[in-house]
Amino acid sequence: MTSTTTDAAARFAAVYALLTAAHEAGDYWVQQDADAGAKGRHGHEGRAACLRHVASYTATQAVALVAAGQYLGLRITGRRAAAALAVSAATHYVADRCAGHWRETGDDAPALVRFAHRSGKTEWLQRDAGAGPLLDQAWHRAWIAAAAVVAAGRSRA
Repeated sequence: MTSTTTDAAARFAAVYALLTAAHEAGDYWVQQDADAGAKGRHGHEGRAACLRHVASYTATQAVALVAAGQYLGLRITGRRAAAALAVSAATHYVADRCAGHWRETGDDAPALVRFAHRSGKTEWLQRDAGAGPLLDQAWHRAWIAAAAVVAAGRSRA
């Protein structure tokens, strides 16, 4: 493994840990209760609540990434950090609009919910009230990994 590959791998691991910790803080400590309850509602109210939540969530991740990146000397460019945060924010919004809709099976269900049902999750979603939140968190973590890859990058030798 080359030094630049090793550096990128270490940067990925650090960024994934940072973004995941900030995800937990942003999703559970920073998120306002009113937004948590409204973010899955149809119409303007739900979209606005979800956007407020995603804004505070992304700000939490940004602060963590910048502060720890400086402290640890991660050498993450502003462009890569912004792109990673955009991936995390956009995909977070998609999942959080599903709040309260995971058991729905109709065409008016959010796209991610329809995808979950088409992926064979209907019985689980109908049987277990915790299935939707688990799928939500798995979606978030997978996209946080993608965001960490974007942030970590690999400098050209």
